[in-house]
Amino acid sequence: MKILVTGGAGYIGTHICVELVNAGFQPIVIDNFCNSSIQSLSRVEKITGQQLNHFNIDVRDRLALRKVFESHPDIYAVIHLAGLKSLSESINKPSIYYENNLGGAMSLCSVMTEFNCKRLVFSSSATVYAKSNGHPIKEDYLLSPTSPYGKSKLFIEQMLSDEFISDSSWSIRILRYFNPIGAHYSGLIGESPTATPSNLMPLLSQVASGKKDRLLIYGDDYSTSDGSGVRDFIHVMDLANGHVKAIQSMTKPGLLTVNLGTGKGSSVFEVINSFESVSGVKVPFEVVSRRKGDTDSCYAETSLALQEFDWQSHFNLDDMCRDAWRWQIQNPNGYE
Repeated sequence: MKILVTGGAGYIGTHICVELVNAGFQPIVIDNFCNSSIQSLSRVEKITGQQLNHFNIDVRDRLALRKVFESHPDIYAVIHLAGLKSLSESINKPSIYYENNLGGAMSLCSVMTEFNCKRLVFSSSATVYAKSNGHPIKEDYLLSPTSPYGKSKLFIEQMLSDEFISDSSWSIRILRYFNPIGAHYSGLIGESPTATPSNLMPLLSQVASGKKDRLLIYGDDYSTSDGSGVRDFIHVMDLANGHVKAIQSMTKPGLLTVNLGTGKGSSVFEVINSFESVSGVKVPFEVVSRRKGDTDSCYAETSLALQEFDWQSHFNLDDMCRDAWRWQIQNPNGYE
């Protein structure tokens, strides 16, 4: 069965394509390559031994999107990843995030309806949850994102809910990611930021490889075991497998929202210690002031994913760090 993957050339998209092929699906990729490289798709082909159909288009371009569906009328389902994803950038450029992320989702749903393709897996985020929630975070907890990025994800979730209310023949899976890290074990695909990264693992990798002189840790006075912030880090291959399980669960119409995480929090210092252990490299760091809005802990309740998808994470923190480091040393400049 053919699965359309929007944003399929990106970090998460490439790993999903690998898992789709492994599960017997045929991924079709669309991407405008604004934050990705076409080289990543060649790497996926090398890993899987399968040629990928891909289209260089923007998901907001309905005419181009229609042509994809016209050339592949037997698309079984869509995994929607395409969108801008920097929390900090969204604060400075909110209108761009709303126009891109909301506009893309609206365009996609419109064309899917036109071609009677009504199975959709949407890439959402744990940023939709309120900072005041307890832990572990369950899917029915309070939603109150603080950034335009998070709000754009929540608005799309609400739009999809309205779509299902108006047409109950849809099968929709909303997947709220926690903190994907790691890379494919081959070292051929991984996270390759096109701008200065703001998340922990690529910064940690760049410091370890000598591209940056030290890692900045934003606060060591949180109410956690070692004072650093605690997050739910999930291996990107576990995350990719969650999408395959979501596709396989679409045996009948319905809307379901599910967390994808490990159900366990790891502190910044624990990540650094694990990374140093598997890489053999000492990582210099400096503790600086907290960033506005950062919380002590954020990790998922994942029992619903096990119940509905028969899915749970398998890789541990050492696995995540080891695979991230292998990707870094084999690709010091990413795909460039």
